[in-house]
Amino acid sequence: MTRIKILTAFTIAIIPYMVLSQVTEAENQLKTIATDTLEGWKKGLALGINVNQTSLTNWAAGGQSSFALGTVFSGFVRYKTAKTSWENTIDLGYGILNQEGVRFLKKTDDKIDLMSKYGREAIKNLYYAVLVNFKTQFTTGYKYPNDSTRIKISERFAPAYLIGAVGMDFKPNNNLSIFAAPATGKLTIVADTMLSNAGTFGVKKGEQTRKELGGYVRIVYTKNDFQKEWLKNLTLTTKVDLFSNYLDKPQNVVVNWETLLIMKVNRYINVTLTTQLIYDDKVKIGCDTNGDGVTDTSCPRIQFKEILGVGITVKI
Repeated sequence: MTRIKILTAFTIAIIPYMVLSQVTEAENQLKTIATDTLEGWKKGLALGINVNQTSLTNWAAGGQSSFALGTVFSGFVRYKTAKTSWENTIDLGYGILNQEGVRFLKKTDDKIDLMSKYGREAIKNLYYAVLVNFKTQFTTGYKYPNDSTRIKISERFAPAYLIGAVGMDFKPNNNLSIFAAPATGKLTIVADTMLSNAGTFGVKKGEQTRKELGGYVRIVYTKNDFQKEWLKNLTLTTKVDLFSNYLDKPQNVVVNWETLLIMKVNRYINVTLTTQLIYDDKVKIGCDTNGDGVTDTSCPRIQFKEILGVGITVKI
């Protein structure tokens, strides 16, 4: 399937679902975070902790003892008046896995995502808007050829992504936001000498930044008021970000699609499912070009992550 076919199929798939989201005002509403309100201001914080532990002793069927810990922190501050909307969000995630007999502690999640969007109403439900978004990670990322070897493939601020966009924000209701920005600057940062010398994440070899000018669309949808009885404890949110670089292969649209599904068990216990799909033709991943089962080169590939957890959620 060509890249264009992939993106076309992706777009068709998300339209019936009103396109979904993960770290924005919609997500925070989705998590039903307790809020304080004063003269148009709303704020909220939530901390989630998921733990998974397996212990095996003389287990005839085989297996490995393991311990996994995942944490999520989300917060927002919003200001809303009749003509003005200002949203600020923070979304952090970190997870680790420790396996018996494996030398290294491995990451299962690592995310820093900060966003600020200011809008001024043009007409009903339509705002002139400015958006700034910054993404990176906390710690070094590795790939593991075997249990005793690891190779660095990412680092804090390697990569980091900074987006500044000016456009229009359509908000027909509290559940949906469609932000379209024909004037968008994107800065990719690889602040690590080894990784920049290798030309990773789209920067030229030896350089630590890549500047792009293009168009940007961010669509956010959330649903937490299902009518069917068996869905009343479910909340769903999804975000899709699309970026096209006007100056270099604009047909190769960068896709970042994140989804969060939460099932509330009781006041503190939640079951959460998060997914993330990424396609960026500038990010090369090992692939097998001749079908012999051996990785022989690097090429753009669809990246997908899924995390299912049961844990405690604390709201402030």
